[in-house]
Amino acid sequence: MSQMNGASSLVASLEAAGVDVMFGIPGGAILPAYDPIFSSSIRHILVRHEQGAGHAATGYAQVTGRVGVCIATSGPGATNLVTPLADAAMDSVPVVAITGQVPSVAIGTDAFQEADIRGITMPFAKHNYLITDPADIPRAIAEAFHIASTGRPGPVLVDIAKDALQKMTEFKYPTSVSLKGYQPKLAPDAQSITDAADLIAQSSKPVFYVGGGVIKANASRELMELAQLLGAPVVTTLMARGAFPDSHPLNLGMPGMHGTVAAVTALQKSDLLITLGARFDDRVTGKLSSFAVHAKVIHADVDPAEIGKNRFADVAVLGDLKHTIAALIPAVKVALGKNRPDLTAWLRQMNSLKATYPLGYDV
Repeated sequence: MSQMNGASSLVASLEAAGVDVMFGIPGGAILPAYDPIFSSSIRHILVRHEQGAGHAATGYAQVTGRVGVCIATSGPGATNLVTPLADAAMDSVPVVAITGQVPSVAIGTDAFQEADIRGITMPFAKHNYLITDPADIPRAIAEAFHIASTGRPGPVLVDIAKDALQKMTEFKYPTSVSLKGYQPKLAPDAQSITDAADLIAQSSKPVFYVGGGVIKANASRELMELAQLLGAPVVTTLMARGAFPDSHPLNLGMPGMHGTVAAVTALQKSDLLITLGARFDDRVTGKLSSFAVHAKVIHADVDPAEIGKNRFADVAVLGDLKHTIAALIPAVKVALGKNRPDLTAWLRQMNSLKATYPLGYDV
């Protein structure tokens, strides 16, 4: 352990977490953190507005697959991060936001540039911290990165009082993180996999309804194997673009109000929605009571709050989608060995729609 102030402990913790780029603007309460940033290995990108820092961190995370990091001062600096953090929550993007806070003795006094950013972000952040003791900084940073990047990814806020950045402390970064109250389920239940496979083998008009969860789980390869095994059409939401090749003959495109005729029709006429990491949002379903009324639903997701939230799931599969789809492949093989439905007419109908209503024409 080495002696340093809280600001240096913060930067050392970020380095230990593997951060190489961060986006932000210096300001009063967070200013102590900027001295050690200059001598660190982290590249700080100065933006012109804190909202830009948050959106840049989100974009960085989307492109690299790593946790995005943004930093801002207290009060207006912190509140300017609210929109991008809410966006990161909606899009399931791992972001850690670090904000300065007024000195701990001034918290709750309506001090200059004080805002309860922890309370403000509580409705949508996966977790948030208020740090008043510099000894807590390494643990909070390690936990923040763990929470942001596991389970359903999302934003985590770490709010640090200015005096905690200035006080001296012993730096010790945790070698591992174990949170008893936070244990995302990775492996799906065996019975739910069997039930899903049996339902798939009974379907004559199945559709893979693929959401961004497949990309978050890095499960594109598994999806390809399962789709080709069954030979069923695939629709990919906006957040799932790239999870399944557009050029693949089973791909019907994007569903919803901005989607293709084939994708929308496939969902509406399907007798089984194999829903993988999608959330039945209104841009896809329109009026829920008239959406895919004849279809049964298999809903697989890492977030239990999403399963059955907007549409009842006949079979619920909770778990990481890479594990889930990998488990479905052998189970579906067994089920299809007992009964393999003929999907020829279903595929012919969907391919006819693709040909009649293409996204573009060769000229």
